[in-house]
Amino acid sequence: QVQLVESGGDLVQPGGSLRLSCAATENIFKLRSMGWYRQAPAKQRELVATINGGSTNYADSVKGRFTISRDSAKNAVYLQMNNLKPEDAAVYYCNAQTRYSTNYWGQGTQVTVSS
Repeated sequence: QVQLVESGGDLVQPGGSLRLSCAATENIFKLRSMGWYRQAPAKQRELVATINGGSTNYADSVKGRFTISRDSAKNAVYLQMNNLKPEDAAVYYCNAQTRYSTNYWGQGTQVTVSS
């Protein structure tokens, strides 16, 4: 069982920045991948970014603005979000996938982008 705890969500103005954090109870080296997903009201949950070893993957809508990174010593994954847009507003969820393809989710953290 992997527990994930997100933090860092907030209200920010368009063009602003936020850094989301996700702390895992598992050694992240034992996981196949970790990532961030988001879900806006009345929309399906969508992939934002994933990190698998040294490889990263981003949704087209956030490329060049968001950066996913990890700190193995802290068993943590981060999402640096720059130049935020109103359409980035959503609940952001941390995801961990094990080597057995089991997915775990955090409770979510709210990001609001509004002037």
